Amino acid sequence: MCSLRLYPAQLQHTMSQRSERRGIHVDQSELLCKKGCGYYGNAAWQGLCSKCWREEYQRARQRQIQEDWALAEKLQREEDAAAYASSHGSQATPRSQTSQTPPSLAPFSKFEEKKTNEKTRKVTTVKKFFSPSSRAAPKKDSHEAKSHSPSFPRQLSVDSERVSREFVEFLKNLQKPGREIHKQSRLFIESMAMKKDLGADELSECVQDFYQNMSDRLMSHFKGSSEKVERVMDQVEKYIMTRLYKSVFCPETTDDEKKDLATQHRIRALHWVTIQMLCVPMDEENPEVADSVVKAITDVIEMDSRRVPRDKLACITSCSKHIFNAIRVTKGEPASADDFLPALIYIVLKANPPRLHSNIQYITRFCTPSRLMAGEDGYYFTNLCCAVAFIEKLDAQSLNLSPEDFERHMCGQVSPRGPGEAAPWPHAGPALSQLRRNLELLSSLETRQQQVMDGAHSLQAELSSWQESVGREVQEILEKYPLEIKPHASAIDADNADSDLLPPPLQPQVFAG
Repeated sequence: MCSLRLYPAQLQHTMSQRSERRGIHVDQSELLCKKGCGYYGNAAWQGLCSKCWREEYQRARQRQIQEDWALAEKLQREEDAAAYASSHGSQATPRSQTSQTPPSLAPFSKFEEKKTNEKTRKVTTVKKFFSPSSRAAPKKDSHEAKSHSPSFPRQLSVDSERVSREFVEFLKNLQKPGREIHKQSRLFIESMAMKKDLGADELSECVQDFYQNMSDRLMSHFKGSSEKVERVMDQVEKYIMTRLYKSVFCPETTDDEKKDLATQHRIRALHWVTIQMLCVPMDEENPEVADSVVKAITDVIEMDSRRVPRDKLACITSCSKHIFNAIRVTKGEPASADDFLPALIYIVLKANPPRLHSNIQYITRFCTPSRLMAGEDGYYFTNLCCAVAFIEKLDAQSLNLSPEDFERHMCGQVSPRGPGEAAPWPHAGPALSQLRRNLELLSSLETRQQQVMDGAHSLQAELSSWQESVGREVQEILEKYPLEIKPHASAIDADNADSDLLPPPLQPQVFAG
């Protein structure tokens, strides 16, 4: 990929010239289109924006067609010349008659006619979708295609129905243009169902041509109101890409799946890279920073579950904003671009998002160009492409390590130590950091429990000794002062009524009435 030669080399060159400050630094001008148009470039487009890349692609395609045509003409002339020479040698044809029959004229005319028809067929990619003559055929083909595969995944049907309803409700406000937009979008989806064998670039070209044609029509209808056009195009993109997602995401004609596995293995092999090695200004011991890091990792992982390119971009934007917040909380001031890129690389390394290459390619191929060329979505997406390119080319110099240490880390022979750790422990994100802290807490609790148990055994021994000493003291007192049992005094009852212990009897008293 051309992108691997662009950004990592620039990043490493910048790092080597700034030895006094480690980390990853990139000039923001390097994120812009190399043509100088002012829009954001893309690593997948060799540093160009979508507009300049399409122009370059079209020119390269035309050159290739012309070269193929010239080669075909050359081969045809050689073949005809050989056939003419063979025919001239075997038959004694008069020289004057031979001169009247120009060699290869008829065969070449047929070849030229065939090549012209082929070229015309390739050029009219979008016009077919809007021509009345092609509207009936796709419906028939679509019906036949459904008859061969009557069952579809239930989730796809539910998503398609939901998006279709939302699309129709949105277009009701546009009235007549809304009906035309829905009609053309539906015809385009039906026509794309017949093009599953095309390559990813050709599929992207069809979708981008449809976007451009639809945008031009809307711009003419809304009389230059770019805000309204963008709002409608967002809904068109959502409707179309939800319906086409299964057939255009990671198509079989590409090696996206192979590159996904290579990227995943590469990131997994770099699990030992610490936040200190990348000079990321984030304090994960701070609960608010740790929460932002977890949210950023969640957002970049959740990107794979989205179907619409715009929604995938929204996940990248949300992830980036959480990163900026974590840096702001740590530093106590707004984050800079030099702080953001290393932090984004760190988040990607810790998250290891599924199908990262396929998601980036999907956004690049099928997102509306305006979102990638400018705005915060385009800026964050360009930085993500830059981060992935850096990870693929990360080496010892990038981390200020010796080649030997880098190889030992890659082979798993050593692991870096985190600050304040007594034993080697790979620093692998907030989750494992929390696990390490929990294990340390459990260790301290075990020590305290042992101390409590020792104290309990000591107390039990002291109680036993105290019981024995008290028993001895009681025994000594009993021996020194023996117990004397005195006779029990008799009870006062009717047999000894004259006892002096009884009080005098009560005497009745008479009161004069």
